[in-house]
Amino acid sequence: MIVFGAISVWRFIQTLPPLDLTQAELRSTVVLDREGRLLRPFATADGRWRLPVTAPQVDPRYLAMLTAYEDRRFASHPGIDPAATLRAAWQWLAAGRIVSGGSTLSMQVARLVEPRSERSLRAKLRQMVRAVQLERRFGKDGVLDLYLALAPYGGPVEGLRAASLAYFGREPARLSFAESALLVALPQAPEARRPDRFPQAARRARDRVLAIAVAQGVITAAEAQAARAEPVPASRKSFPMLAAHAAEAAHAVDPAARVLRLTLDGRLQASLETLATERAASVGPGISAAILALDNRTGAVLAQVGSPGYLDASRSGAIDMTGAIRSPGSALKPFIYALAFETGLAHPETQLDDRPVRFTGYAPENFDLGYQGTVTARRALQLSLNVPAVDLLEVVGPARFIARLRAAGARIELPRDTAPGLPVALGGLGITLTDLARLFSGLARQGLVPNLTRRLGEAPVEVTAEARITEGVAAWYVADSLRGAPPPENALPNRIAYKTGTSYGYRDALAVGFDRRVTIAVWVGRPDGNAVPGLVGRVAAAPILFDAFARFGGEPDPVPMPREALVTTTAGLPPPLRHIRRDIPKTLSAAWGATLKIAYPPDGARIGLGLSEPDPVPFASPDQKASLALKALGGVPPLTWMVDGLPVAGGPRRQSAWEPEGAGFARISVMDATGASDSVMVRIE
Repeated sequence: MIVFGAISVWRFIQTLPPLDLTQAELRSTVVLDREGRLLRPFATADGRWRLPVTAPQVDPRYLAMLTAYEDRRFASHPGIDPAATLRAAWQWLAAGRIVSGGSTLSMQVARLVEPRSERSLRAKLRQMVRAVQLERRFGKDGVLDLYLALAPYGGPVEGLRAASLAYFGREPARLSFAESALLVALPQAPEARRPDRFPQAARRARDRVLAIAVAQGVITAAEAQAARAEPVPASRKSFPMLAAHAAEAAHAVDPAARVLRLTLDGRLQASLETLATERAASVGPGISAAILALDNRTGAVLAQVGSPGYLDASRSGAIDMTGAIRSPGSALKPFIYALAFETGLAHPETQLDDRPVRFTGYAPENFDLGYQGTVTARRALQLSLNVPAVDLLEVVGPARFIARLRAAGARIELPRDTAPGLPVALGGLGITLTDLARLFSGLARQGLVPNLTRRLGEAPVEVTAEARITEGVAAWYVADSLRGAPPPENALPNRIAYKTGTSYGYRDALAVGFDRRVTIAVWVGRPDGNAVPGLVGRVAAAPILFDAFARFGGEPDPVPMPREALVTTTAGLPPPLRHIRRDIPKTLSAAWGATLKIAYPPDGARIGLGLSEPDPVPFASPDQKASLALKALGGVPPLTWMVDGLPVAGGPRRQSAWEPEGAGFARISVMDATGASDSVMVRIE
């Protein structure tokens, strides 16, 4: 009889198809932050929430209760518990029906892997065979992990991690005794015991688990009594949805990945999302806000808040405003100044005229409709004066300015069928908040604009390999000036370098700030582009910026001063740099009849160290073997030579010499007595 039974079982085993784990291994995609914290999960294709989890990620008290309640001999049996099986067989013979199944955790996993509704001896035998196969294939730890991932908890919620988040709003790494007991009890009858629908049934089942845990010595009677006093959750909680836009974008790029790890800092992301939600609500209905935080060292995105709430339709929350093309208002003025500083046209202490003026068909006015008279470039930038900025843009050239922004990787949108004009100084173009943040990050990185990384595993940004928005000295001149910009109300001065912007018609309010560590950009407005009366960057966006820096933590770290920087007063500048005059042409020297131009070296030249022009420099001493000859044509003497914004020793001559300190790129500029200038970029090798 025994031999016949064994042969029958063997034949039954032979008829079973191979174990198929395709569906059992299906998991939700989870998006994690840089520390592995959950930002957002995605449901499986069939709508289930089945989040990856393993035993080491679970509270040990839950695991102890689980084995005490479900399978006390789990650690020692081979997948089938002989004692429990004999007990179940005896009850079946005595009652004529299946009373208890003697089911082990391994057999429950087998049922979850191959779901079947029938309750028969054949089905039970199949579970027993599959349980042994599972243990041989995965071992105890693997079988336990499968249970934790597949156990049903009601509705589309499957697996312990999804259940812990759905019912308690937190990861299963730390659970109370009451929470652990409820999560042990639910898989036995997941629909009948759902606490959000049948709280009394859920409570009774939980308390039975607590009683067994006391009997097995897992917890004390006092701990069980305290646990029974806890209420069961009355509703399901929403799954986390931090960085919803960034997570969705990453999932769209790699939909097959089960784990997507971003560079974001989950804690900072959550804090800034709360900040954006609170401030947008205070501005008014329909108002959205976006915040982007960048790590200046690596170019990694630390936080990306695309809207105050992804699901808030009243604020068009599904639109990621960090990637929307908007007018920056005055926010790009610092890069006009940087270009002027770099090419030797101006210095932070150069005096500019802030008076009513009309350019060809264009008469800019300051925001407050007042004028400051004569001010330094530093002060004009700090106060965001319009006339000096437009004046400088006319000198450096709008087309050159736009080309520099685009060369740095920024997407710039101009009005259709128009060439770059002076209005671009005050926001007459379109740019994304992301590109704006990148450009400002370049000011903290010696002029090098980062290529942003959002996914961990991407190559880290190397400063030497990035696009350049300006030279290092010019970048520091701008950063040092912006650090003195008047702070918003109730904020401390001289903390961060920052600039605001308000677009025409009060449609966009922006503020971008940075220190050595981080760059943060803020946008406030309506996604549909409608005007919001009174929406001003300094009032609506700047306070959010300063609050975001406070939430980033730590003391602001100013951008360090390059040793080549020229720190002086207006009187200490070379005469052509002391004042940009409007009453003398800046690009043509009419009295001399010739345009100022650098004759040597040519733009884009590659020059070896120790080499110069074949003809010797007349005043250079014989030991100046590493000097580079500089020659200019035209212009009105005296001439001032500058390299990377710093004066070159040698006097105001048409010919001069410069001794490079090492290899690299250098911007060589010359300016005449009228303010006319020319510049070239060379590479020293």
